[in-house]
Amino acid sequence: MNYINVEPSPESLISSLRDIGYSFETAVADIIDNSITAKASRIDLRFSWNFGCPWFSIIDNGEGMNNEDLILSMKFGSKNPLDERDSNDLGRFGLGMKTASFSQCRNLIVTSKKNAECNIAEWDLDYIVNYSNNSWSLKFISDIESTDISREIKDLYEEYLKDHESGTIIFWKNIDRIETNDTIKSNENHFNETIAKVRKHIELTFHRFLSPDLGQSKIRIFMNNDELESYNPFFPTASAIQELPTQDFVINGNTIKVQPYVLPHHSKVSKEEYQRYAGENGYLHNQGFYIYRNKRLIIKGTWFNLIKKEEMNKLIRVKIDIPNTLDSIWKIDIKKSKAIPPEIIKKELRKIINSIEKTGQKVYKQRGFTLKNKTTNPVWNRVKKESKYYYEINRNHPLFQQLFEFLPEKKSLISSLFSVIENSFPVDLFFNDLASRPEEKEHKDIDINEFTLIIETMIDILSKNNNDIHELAELLRATEPFSSNLKITNRILEDKGII
Repeated sequence: MNYINVEPSPESLISSLRDIGYSFETAVADIIDNSITAKASRIDLRFSWNFGCPWFSIIDNGEGMNNEDLILSMKFGSKNPLDERDSNDLGRFGLGMKTASFSQCRNLIVTSKKNAECNIAEWDLDYIVNYSNNSWSLKFISDIESTDISREIKDLYEEYLKDHESGTIIFWKNIDRIETNDTIKSNENHFNETIAKVRKHIELTFHRFLSPDLGQSKIRIFMNNDELESYNPFFPTASAIQELPTQDFVINGNTIKVQPYVLPHHSKVSKEEYQRYAGENGYLHNQGFYIYRNKRLIIKGTWFNLIKKEEMNKLIRVKIDIPNTLDSIWKIDIKKSKAIPPEIIKKELRKIINSIEKTGQKVYKQRGFTLKNKTTNPVWNRVKKESKYYYEINRNHPLFQQLFEFLPEKKSLISSLFSVIENSFPVDLFFNDLASRPEEKEHKDIDINEFTLIIETMIDILSKNNNDIHELAELLRATEPFSSNLKITNRILEDKGII
């Protein structure tokens, strides 16, 4: 029996790995994982459109690499995913830096310094394809002053590594995976849009490093010297946030922590805050589980098909912390952007969903319950008939009753007009606006003269059956449209000496 050493073709393997499914922002996040694992306290993202030849760089002040470490890091599959890792290691397969980089560029240059020793290694896909006889030819340079080093890398070295004992520069050159258009200007605009996506993704993915818990070290991340801000999807600064009891589950001696939250109703926070924490695509899309591996977000806004995403649950978000020792049973992928919980955990997650749904739905519906309780004379009635709901104008409202008495011969016509209004109510548009932008729902501006006239009319109507001025005021304030405009109503009542 003979064994033959069959090495994979570099061109074929790298070309295949380029299509593994990274977006630009997930590729950048994968490189940042390495910087955090290297104990960096500062990470700089530098980039330039460079007159249509863009480059991107991730720089950290971490432990750095000597020549042996650097060569090993450039090797594909440098670590076995089944090997035991440090508890704070954010890596997975030993492929991240290479696959993430080549998913976006054809030229990866790594400059690293450790113990004042600087080395540079470069993978050039075009060189491998055209000049290396399809061999694994890694360019290695130990002199930063070499003429083979580009001006951009030398400048970054001068700025970030020269006066420090350690650190690493990841440099992407010949970026060819950003979608291009017909004109140079449109291509530049698309590059800038891509960079904006990177910023949002990093502020969310690493928010627990940018704004750590008490007693933990903070990591500062900059984009062209502009510091990133933590985006915590659980709205921790809101006084109305509901933090439900934490639950722990132990699998193979490892603990999984589950922390449910119910976000505030839009009436409890400012419009700006509510919009900010809706997140990309809104509350409906972002409800569900948020999975963190070693505090790094890897998947967000999913119920793992345990329930459907529904409007009534849109304020519910659940944080799940898992250690890197459970990667295999959670099926963490190379990009660290997908995870599938084991069945034993799914059963527990179903129980958690059942226990928090009522709380989340109660918060979602609270504004409606409040109005129903306080308003005794609404303009609209909500009617349930044969398991269906519809809305009708309240013909017993004092104003409408007065109208019927004033024009008795037109009562049938007025009632028919009300029916036309009821049947023409734009239910679909209203529901869509309320679901996607509830904080933007406002009443039409009130004409103070018209409003005063209506109040005077109501006082005349209600005073016929009630001589107690205080009861009269309370009855008026429990009647629409006055109950929804209490400040204006009270001011007018004060001016008239009623309260």
